[in-house]
Amino acid sequence: MTGPPPDGVIELVAATANPHKLTEIDAVLGGQVRIVARPVEVADVVEDADTLEGNARLKASAIRDATGRAAMADDTGLEVDALGGAPGVHSARYAGPGADSAANVAKLLDALADVADADRTARFRTVALIAWPDGSETVATGVVEGHIAHVARGDGGFGYDAVFVPADGGGLSFAQMTDGAKNAISHRGRAFRTLAVGLAAR
Repeated sequence: MTGPPPDGVIELVAATANPHKLTEIDAVLGGQVRIVARPVEVADVVEDADTLEGNARLKASAIRDATGRAAMADDTGLEVDALGGAPGVHSARYAGPGADSAANVAKLLDALADVADADRTARFRTVALIAWPDGSETVATGVVEGHIAHVARGDGGFGYDAVFVPADGGGLSFAQMTDGAKNAISHRGRAFRTLAVGLAAR
């Protein structure tokens, strides 16, 4: 979309290039913001902070500094109680640098192979952050509790969605849900709905 955004609509440059994430974010914020794709000349940001908020800040700040415009980023971690909160901030790289989702899920299921159902509790946590040109920030967090299934279930979603069963999802994994049903209860949906409240108050 070209031209200035309509009155009351905030334009944000997205740090992520992940189309799945962008679709989920737009479903929550679509009427309130215009999401602009990250310029192709802006390289990926190294996510080496030790917290989700730290990684979100690194990404949003880098895009803001490169473009001079308000930038939005998020970071998500899967926290598994039986693994002491791992993979957590390392969720995207759990099976090693360059690992894909299938490898990450396979490593997770292998690590939990001997863990009983009652001890497979976990949660997804997302931190969403907007870095504004004046140096201020708007930050929001979303959490959803659940457990890790023994095998992948469903063809939708991405990342760990096929093995994460939210506590209030009727027994379905995220990958078995419709996009609307998932967004209604997901960590990312909750984080960006909270972020929307912060935008409205700004």
